[in-house]
Amino acid sequence: MFENEGRMTDYDALITAAKQARENAHAPFSNFRVGAALRAKSGRIFTGCNVENATLGLTCCAERVAIFKAVSEGERGFDAIAVIADTDTLTPPCGACRQIIWEFCGDVPVILANLTGNVVHETTAKLLPRPFDSSFL
Repeated sequence: MFENEGRMTDYDALITAAKQARENAHAPFSNFRVGAALRAKSGRIFTGCNVENATLGLTCCAERVAIFKAVSEGERGFDAIAVIADTDTLTPPCGACRQIIWEFCGDVPVILANLTGNVVHETTAKLLPRPFDSSFL
């Protein structure tokens, strides 16, 4: 893990896209708005925001929205994902999203950011040690 010390990175476009996607979040119950941006190996960026439901269990997180959107448009290879929320402590993906990121993206950089400019780079493997995948089937 390392922090972005004010320098431009190749993840800046992802962070900006995630921030814009966050504006579309539908979070009337928790008011916890999250945005995500996924970069395909083709260079295309797919965004997602969290979409809440009154039963909360049917809520779909921003990370899964971005991944499902990309897959539904024919993309299959990804090299990074950024997640942004308005929190002091940077918010990592939930367990379900970690699993989906692992299955569709593998061990990619996971960029965590907030609205005040704090950024941390993680990896899927660090966030989800000993993942379950198709190799066990």
